[in-house]
Amino acid sequence: MVKIAVYGAGGVGGYFGGRLALAGHEVHLIARGDHLDAIRQHGLRVDSVRGGFDVRVPATDDPGQIGPSDIVLFCVKSYDTAAAASRLAPLLGDATAVVSLQNGVDNESTLADAIGWRHVVGGASFIFATITGPGVIDHTGGPASLAFGEFGDSGTMAGPRSDRVLALAEACRAADIPTDVPDDIRVVLWSKYAFICAQAGMTATTRLPIGDIRECEPSWRMFATLVAEAAAVARAEGVPLPDSVVDDHLRATMKLEPTGRSSLYHDLATGHRMELEALHGTLSRLGARHGVPTPATDAVYAILSPFSRAGS
Repeated sequence: MVKIAVYGAGGVGGYFGGRLALAGHEVHLIARGDHLDAIRQHGLRVDSVRGGFDVRVPATDDPGQIGPSDIVLFCVKSYDTAAAASRLAPLLGDATAVVSLQNGVDNESTLADAIGWRHVVGGASFIFATITGPGVIDHTGGPASLAFGEFGDSGTMAGPRSDRVLALAEACRAADIPTDVPDDIRVVLWSKYAFICAQAGMTATTRLPIGDIRECEPSWRMFATLVAEAAAVARAEGVPLPDSVVDDHLRATMKLEPTGRSSLYHDLATGHRMELEALHGTLSRLGARHGVPTPATDAVYAILSPFSRAGS
């Protein structure tokens, strides 16, 4: 049995934490507000295209009530990374792995500033899931899979397949969570980031679902350009994305439900704070640092920035 703290029990953290708890692992959820109250009173409900379930799992808003854990699944919004990282100390033992399952490619550095690189593990989730009501998670699509891996040399290269990562992978697979431990987690993180920048950028700026974007040639071309810009910046950062990354993402996006949107669009439409800085803001700044042109990314960032400021 693995002791796992899930910091941020939203769509991602709630789904994976629920699955791991259902499989018999010691899982503690860190949540807040009405969501926390509902989990305490009634347990966690997960509605899923893979089959729903209910599970009773301890929940709190105070990491100090949980204590040192083997694994921390770190699932807060990117703009909350620094604040949440400052509260991680009670969860840390000597070998605790804090696995970031967030959008963006710089959350790990923020975590490392607070807790040191030895605790930080890179992770990526592939799932469409949201909170639909207090204590209720709705998993609507995606493979509901995970990938994670160690960093080496202060995050600038891939690390080894450690015992703690392999133990987490075994726990996830036993909980019916498809899991990969890649040779280089940075490739996975940047590949996902390239897709999110394109899919989120286009659905948010157009206020339209992905099916409409695919059917409009100029919009579809801009989608591809956004992926290509992210890939170029990744290579400038020393991350060896494959030459096929643009075509791979275009083929995968053609298989998505035409009604699909993005969390960036959802936050824009509902007036919530957006992760624009972690997505297009970061990519634009990294491109400028490396002298890599990112005109499509810059356009998305400029269009959405007024809304992002209004929701912050």
